[in-house]
Amino acid sequence: MRIWPSGNLGLRLLWYIMHLCVNIWYLALGLINALESFFISLGFFEQYKDLDISKVKYLAVVIDSEEALHTLKVLELLRWLAAIGLKKVCLYDPEGVLKRSNEALTLWLKSERMSKETTRDPLLEQKYLSLEVISFTDAKHAVAKAANVLLKKHYLSANSEKTELTESDMAEALGAIGYGAPEPDLMLIYGPTRCHLGFPAWRMRYTEIVHMGSLKSMKFGALLKAVHRYTKVHQNYGS
Repeated sequence: MRIWPSGNLGLRLLWYIMHLCVNIWYLALGLINALESFFISLGFFEQYKDLDISKVKYLAVVIDSEEALHTLKVLELLRWLAAIGLKKVCLYDPEGVLKRSNEALTLWLKSERMSKETTRDPLLEQKYLSLEVISFTDAKHAVAKAANVLLKKHYLSANSEKTELTESDMAEALGAIGYGAPEPDLMLIYGPTRCHLGFPAWRMRYTEIVHMGSLKSMKFGALLKAVHRYTKVHQNYGS
């Protein structure tokens, strides 16, 4: 029989109590957020009914590759984004699962557009989604090609001067090879980790990033809250 010293026993007991308190805190916070999302989706809060989404010109949605396998969930999320009125969306996952599901996503977009073209409601007709689907491979290839362009232009050319490369040089090189895509205003991350999972760094210099939790437990109210909160944010840009 092993006897723990009283000092070690006290530390272990303190650790378990702290661990229990943190778990209870996160459980309570999760329940509060779930209830809030539920009431938002039911329309109990006036500020979420008429969103001014003019600030969200381009939205990025980053999804963990394992969760991106749930295509129906991804389609449901796209329907919500279209219902809110967002028009330009970029879908990203590291391993390219969404790119392999691109055919199903494209068919959904076509069916949505065809159904809305038959309606006479001009408000519904405006809610088209322009969808971009990328993966980590796209970012990797873009960096390699841009580096090659910069090498030839600034170091291998006979008339070039070897100067320090700037951010504008990189942006120009990326645009020259066809990777000058717009920067998202807002990025929503679905998955267990609180990071952008390798989303192209040059496209998120001023992007607001929000972790949304698991895609499996996504809530329409939480989506409305995230978009609404961004529309109220004031961003300062340095010179």
